[in-house]
Amino acid sequence: MARNKSRVARKKKTWKEMSPASKAGTILVGIAQVSLLVTAQRDISRRPAELINGPKGAWRAAAFINFIGPVGYFTFGRKGAAPLK
Repeated sequence: MARNKSRVARKKKTWKEMSPASKAGTILVGIAQVSLLVTAQRDISRRPAELINGPKGAWRAAAFINFIGPVGYFTFGRKGAAPLK
């Protein structure tokens, strides 16, 4: 059986091996992810169930899926504007 030589397993870099730019990018992506998660969870908590498409619990769980969950909630999960308090 011939092995595909073009497929070479790459070793993942450790934090110490990453360049400063890579470290900064990783930190910024992490901050963006956590910010989206917190914002989505807060909106789900404050928005009445009648203004959410589907069950709140399902959207809460979906919000924990990287970027896709919170963006999906803000795109498809909300029916209208939140009431002003």
